[in-house]
Amino acid sequence: MVVLASAFGAAVASAAGTEVWSGFRDRVALIFGRRDARETELVLERLDRSALELDRADPGGADQVRTRLEASWQARCEDLLESLGETDRAEAAGQLRELVARQAASGVTAGDDGIAIGGNADIRADRGSAAALRMGDVTLGNPPTPGPEQR
Repeated sequence: MVVLASAFGAAVASAAGTEVWSGFRDRVALIFGRRDARETELVLERLDRSALELDRADPGGADQVRTRLEASWQARCEDLLESLGETDRAEAAGQLRELVARQAASGVTAGDDGIAIGGNADIRADRGSAAALRMGDVTLGNPPTPGPEQR
């Protein structure tokens, strides 16, 4: 249960602010709301506050905010699972595992100075131009004629 809750907390923090957030948050709210409209609405509000907090974090503090959100949502997940009876706990755990697996499959990450592409990348050079995903110093055109020291 702790492993699942930890993975869930990480999934919330990694999904926040991405293109998958809307669907992810709706699914979380349904699982946590357990068919209670008021509880579902409260969970949506908490998720939105979490995403907003991460969005407003300065670049230097984003990792710290993300870590805190992971821990907070891990604790909420543990509390949810502990509050349920055996049958409901098994059902909720299965739903959470599926949600975490989907997020892991759709999540694209890159390290410092990295590039991550979730999908297709089509990079083309045309009409004497240069194209690359990442390009260093490039000179286009005809190279100068080598001088005597270069021959």
